[in-house]
Amino acid sequence: MRYMVDANIPKKPECAEELEKQGLSELVKTLHEHTDPQVRQYAAYLLGKAKNPRAIQPLIEALADFDKSVREQATLALSAIGKAAIEPLAEAMKEPQWETRYRAAEALGKIADEKAVQPLIQGLKDNRDHVRYMAAKGLQDLGDSDAVDPLIVLLKDENVYVRLMAVHALGVLGGKKVKASLNKALESEQDEKVRAAMTAALQ
Repeated sequence: MRYMVDANIPKKPECAEELEKQGLSELVKTLHEHTDPQVRQYAAYLLGKAKNPRAIQPLIEALADFDKSVREQATLALSAIGKAAIEPLAEAMKEPQWETRYRAAEALGKIADEKAVQPLIQGLKDNRDHVRYMAAKGLQDLGDSDAVDPLIVLLKDENVYVRLMAVHALGVLGGKKVKASLNKALESEQDEKVRAAMTAALQ
């Protein structure tokens, strides 16, 4: 596994030592119920560090936490757990709250396993641009040719950042079909950043 949560140790809360002594069920309770976001964040970090598959579902629930730092840490924790988290994360890509889908897509991209490809391809069709963007980013790192056609569709996306990420991902994937699609899209693209990315990908 190429992604280690230890490189992303959050700031320790005052009760860090106490948290480090907690078992799985206690940490899960802290993650769900503590009022201090910093404490919830550290609980998520410890759950990821333990890499216990039983922590997966509570961490997925934490992807919907109202605090961004907790959501980010839960994403890192799930990516640290790795392959065992792929199927639950794929299910999380169907959750009604877009923040959950966004973070699930991010975690799938970080795990970078071939089983993450299909859930991320589904994410390219999400009705929220944040999710489409993150799914494209994850597919860029995975480099799977199955993603080519769905990514080509995103070259006409309404959101400039989604189009930009689709161009980056297609540039990594390469091939004749990608070049032809980028050339065609370049004819009608109005945004300068996207045009520059397309030109760079075609070189």
